Amino acid sequence: MTLSTENLGKRFNHEWIFRNFNYTFKQGVYAITGPNGSGKSTLLQVLWGQLPATAGTITYRFGEKNIPIEEIYNDLVIAAPYMELIEEFTLEEILKFHFSFKKIREGKSLEELPELLELSHARHKRITHFSSGMKQRLKLGLAFFSEVKAVFLDEPTTNLDKKSVDWYWKHFAPLMGDSLVFIGSNLENEYPPNSTKINLLEYK
Repeated sequence: MTLSTENLGKRFNHEWIFRNFNYTFKQGVYAITGPNGSGKSTLLQVLWGQLPATAGTITYRFGEKNIPIEEIYNDLVIAAPYMELIEEFTLEEILKFHFSFKKIREGKSLEELPELLELSHARHKRITHFSSGMKQRLKLGLAFFSEVKAVFLDEPTTNLDKKSVDWYWKHFAPLMGDSLVFIGSNLENEYPPNSTKINLLEYK
């Protein structure tokens, strides 16, 4: 999939968060960088279709076919600290719910996911009783194990301890071969060193 922007901009009240953002994203890893408050999360939310742009256009294309913005949710997944989970669900219930909408990655099965998430001990625990680190690992796992064309990760190692950061990199690796991946971060240890870096301060 390719994602192209033309003169894209987002403004809140009279302040431009970014503007004149022109870029064509192809398969690979893109790190959206900049200090806190620079608009990284806002740009990602515009790119994945959650927030409307103030100016410009976004085009999603797969092969020879354009994908309407109202249908793009079928082809992407999101993991972010501010993303809400259905906390009344147990782990098994939320996995079944998520993968009733998304295809699971080839070679994986619903039954093995709790173990892959290193949460097999919490199969029947409600999400509301998960620690912040467990919730973040679950969000990342839902993204890692979904068969989609684009993956958006915003501040992906938030609330992860060293062991979970190692887990993050282990399961991130397969994405680099066949996906369009966006990582919003101001920490160099959250994205691969060979990522294409886009500093949002250049689009003010």
